[in-house]
Amino acid sequence: MYHTWMRYFTPSPAHYRLGLVCLGVGLQHGTLPTVGPRTLDHHVAVVLSSGRGWFEGADGRRVPVQAPALLWLTPGVRHHYAPDSGTGWDECFVDFTGPATATYTELGYIEPDRPVVPLSDPAAARAVVGRMTRAARRDNPLLEVETAAAVHELLVALRRARADLGPDGDPVLAALAADAFQPLSVAEHAARHGMTPAELRTAVRRGAGCSPKDYLLGIRLGRAKELLAVTDLPVAAVARRVGYDDPAYFSRLFTRRVGMAPVRFRAQQGRSVPGGWSNAVPDPDDPPLVQQPDAPDAAPEAT
Repeated sequence: MYHTWMRYFTPSPAHYRLGLVCLGVGLQHGTLPTVGPRTLDHHVAVVLSSGRGWFEGADGRRVPVQAPALLWLTPGVRHHYAPDSGTGWDECFVDFTGPATATYTELGYIEPDRPVVPLSDPAAARAVVGRMTRAARRDNPLLEVETAAAVHELLVALRRARADLGPDGDPVLAALAADAFQPLSVAEHAARHGMTPAELRTAVRRGAGCSPKDYLLGIRLGRAKELLAVTDLPVAAVARRVGYDDPAYFSRLFTRRVGMAPVRFRAQQGRSVPGGWSNAVPDPDDPPLVQQPDAPDAAPEAT
């Protein structure tokens, strides 16, 4: 016995230029029928919340699947899977495609070489799929745009839910971020964390989809932009604060990556902050707001 709800869409060529488009969404639970063997021309993310079953990929090996887990079904790759006949499973799925899938794959958000991914908690991903299902009414004029935006959000939620990450994210990336402004080489960063440079490169590539050098550079340049925008520090002082002893090298690097020199960035983005600048992330449930003056007392009624 099983229950199924699904809906499929046909986005226009204009919607494909959003980078990702949703082709379909569904919710199913119970002892579902076996899927495949089959090969698709698009991506599918199948999020399993409960139950167990099996998955067989292109290599013909059948592996057990225990929820919570994610099944990545990628274009051109044969797959075959099913829940156990005695237990069934609870799944939601999203079919999607678009040119941005190549970039998400390069960054490690889509993992073609790992079709079965254990998850720590599928709740956030299921919440995104839930919003897709609510947007999927046939009279919704924003259907394609809402669901396309949700696919981006789903890939981020699935990346955060990977079971090989801690609740606060990747510990290697967190440690690197804490030391990002120290004038250290990649080898010195690796040594500080008890790793070889090769081990550090593998860990950062796995966690952030880039090299340690690019990961550190992104953090450093982001902080440099903040300092240029909200302080009057000379460029040389900004360079030192973000880990560069040579201000000329910092300026060349900033110009190459940002597309303009630090002084030009400051001229465009500079803001006077007489009340002081905070590096703390505001609480989204209680953000700082402009205080409105108290309303004047009501005028006395005429007698």
